Amino acid sequence: MDQAVGAEDLVFERVDGIGRITFNRPQARNAFTFAMYERLAAVCEEANRDHSLKVLVLRGAGDKAFASGTDINQFREFRTAQDAIDYENRIDRVLTTLEQCRVPTIAAINGFCTGGGAGIAAACDLRIGTRSAKIGFPIARTLGNCLSMSNVSRLTALIGAARVKDLIFTARLVDAAEALSVGLLGEVVEDLAALDRRADEVAQLLAGHAPLTLTATKQAVARLQRRLTRDEGEDLILMCYTSQDFREGLDAFLNKRAPQWRGQ
Repeated sequence: MDQAVGAEDLVFERVDGIGRITFNRPQARNAFTFAMYERLAAVCEEANRDHSLKVLVLRGAGDKAFASGTDINQFREFRTAQDAIDYENRIDRVLTTLEQCRVPTIAAINGFCTGGGAGIAAACDLRIGTRSAKIGFPIARTLGNCLSMSNVSRLTALIGAARVKDLIFTARLVDAAEALSVGLLGEVVEDLAALDRRADEVAQLLAGHAPLTLTATKQAVARLQRRLTRDEGEDLILMCYTSQDFREGLDAFLNKRAPQWRGQ
């Protein structure tokens, strides 16, 4: 794995068979650059090859966010329809690599977990959050883009179609109690210190269990849940990302003003 690509912004450490991935841009609420996405995929691929790794724990640096999605500045250079397709292809590839990683993955969520960050959390096997966790996909009030078909499929399998529409239509962020009730979180702890302790406890527990049982269970669940491919939703991606509304949403976000949607 190329340690130079995204190494400072996404830190990977291992101790006693437990890999810890830290999204390390606290000044930007751990918003993801393209290099961070690629490094996340590379860490998962390393875990697939290295059988000394038993579990991966994902967390955000600082006390404000797990991850707040893709850094909006990454969209500045979007000019063509292919830019949109390439972006969603990248996200689908990375999240699929995370979801299909050989070892169990634990998302330790504190603070904001939004957009692509929420997508990363949903692709993990287990999600533990603090009472300050805020989870959602506020794209209907920010950029006016859309989730890929595979992302919608993954979320629908996790929380159901009605709740997916509710989250995206309302663009709201759910608190920890609601996230626990609908399945976005599996467990809630009091604060960041408790989160670190609990994530470590669960990681150590899983690291001591039969790895083939865990891998077989992951693969069995995946086989039960067919994922629609990104190609099946390409027309929806193009409708949103090539629209005037997307350019308006991007400009409004960067200039901290309310967007004026036109539906075109």
